[in-house]
Amino acid sequence: MLRPMSQTDSARVLEIYKMGLETRNATFETIVPSWQEWDLKHLPHSRFVSEEKGFVTGWVALTPFSGREVYRGVAEVSIYMADGFRGKNIGTDLMEKVIISSEENGIWTLVSSVFPENEATLKLHAKFGFRVIGKREKIAKLEGRWRDTILLERRTHKFQ
Repeated sequence: MLRPMSQTDSARVLEIYKMGLETRNATFETIVPSWQEWDLKHLPHSRFVSEEKGFVTGWVALTPFSGREVYRGVAEVSIYMADGFRGKNIGTDLMEKVIISSEENGIWTLVSSVFPENEATLKLHAKFGFRVIGKREKIAKLEGRWRDTILLERRTHKFQ
């Protein structure tokens, strides 16, 4: 079941985020933020969780691409699954939901930056029409090791 994310999901959302951090293939971040920091960083709309028997198993949310007005319709996707729930099409359901919601809220381009080693996430994005627009080589270090990222973009047809 998918539903809008609520304040009561905060601890579990951050716990799932921590699981992603621990894989070292989800983000360059190494510290879980406070809920207040997380909440301020993400757009107030297009936040969803997947739930199984009252237990949150994954989440998706958007962050603004830029603070500049001209980019108000561009957002970055964050999507995370809990350990033990990857590979069960939860990501597919969440991605479909966030795309619909983003368009309803005036987002015309979704972007993502993914480690090349994160094949499941790359496949998920490709499934929804994200295209590779570039590769950043050795863009930053994670635990002392230079890492690359693949840049992905999905333009909606709704605003063209």
